Amino acid sequence: MSLGGGLKLVLIGDGESPHLLKWARALKPRVQLYAISSRGFLPEFHQLLPDAQRLALNTAPDHGGGNVALIKQLPKVGAWLAETDADWLHAHYLTSHGTLAWAAKFGWRLRAQIAGSAWGSDILVTPQRGGAWRWMTKKVLRSCAVTTSDSVHMAERMRELGAREVMVFPFGLEAMPRQNARKQPWLCFANRGLEPIYRPQLVIDAFARIAAAQPEARLVVANDGSLRPALEADVNARGLADRVSFVGRLDAAAQAAHYARSTWFLSLPESDSVSVSVLEAMAHGCVPLLSELPANRELIGDSARGLIVSGTPASLDDLPARMAALDTTRLAASNRDWVAANGLFEPHVQRFLTRLKELTPA
Repeated sequence: MSLGGGLKLVLIGDGESPHLLKWARALKPRVQLYAISSRGFLPEFHQLLPDAQRLALNTAPDHGGGNVALIKQLPKVGAWLAETDADWLHAHYLTSHGTLAWAAKFGWRLRAQIAGSAWGSDILVTPQRGGAWRWMTKKVLRSCAVTTSDSVHMAERMRELGAREVMVFPFGLEAMPRQNARKQPWLCFANRGLEPIYRPQLVIDAFARIAAAQPEARLVVANDGSLRPALEADVNARGLADRVSFVGRLDAAAQAAHYARSTWFLSLPESDSVSVSVLEAMAHGCVPLLSELPANRELIGDSARGLIVSGTPASLDDLPARMAALDTTRLAASNRDWVAANGLFEPHVQRFLTRLKELTPA
């Protein structure tokens, strides 16, 4: 173990991601923290870590693979890590940053052990793309002394691919939000990426059914992506332009304000683990409408905390009636209680670090 302040840990991930920043904020008081970013760093990283403890590679990786530019940075990464001499490399998103950590460890004979945090499609989608992707995912998982998953379903897939030890906990909230706004009964909010994997077209299709049954229904679509122009054109063609608002990427405060006012939250991706956005929405008292996925079943149970929307015509057609039958006031309170008991990040980070210390040689 490193001298002078406990574990020395290097985060390896996308430094422009608020999710990696959340990990950094949680880890900073507890370890000697360093960070490597495949892109740049959000401004708050500069406040958390001095320049000497950050390495920005300034590439533009595709988490689905094909990250030649990232791999070309391996000599720089290996040399920097050799000088840093960390106890742990903590890679986030295994098929890109996990590969980088694995290659650096063995190429530069680093003493550091690897911890890997899976984020979803790196386990649930990429290994299905072909034999080479599956081989690489297995290689990375087997190189990790410990891994984390935010759902039981994804943890099972990781073990099937060769993961040794998997800790399961939600990538939860740093704190519970205050209740400071009145809910609008038929206001819907969606904030997943406007890309095919998140099926934003299905969100529009579902809302069209809701709007037909509820004249006061409104939908706010946050975030951005390649499908936005087509989605906006479809909304206009359906005559819903005055009821659907596309607001683009939001900062944390603006997003929280939308969660606070909305009664319903729509998240209908084709593949997912436990989504931070869904936890955030539930913490704000929203009722989630989620796609038919194992992790979503884990999260809301058998309609205990929301509704599953399969995407079939029948599922969409009866959606307004199913929504109208729910006691949203009661669900708002119970969802907040559930997140407070199960979805906070802090205790799980402490458990994760306790395990790293147990695995670190004296």
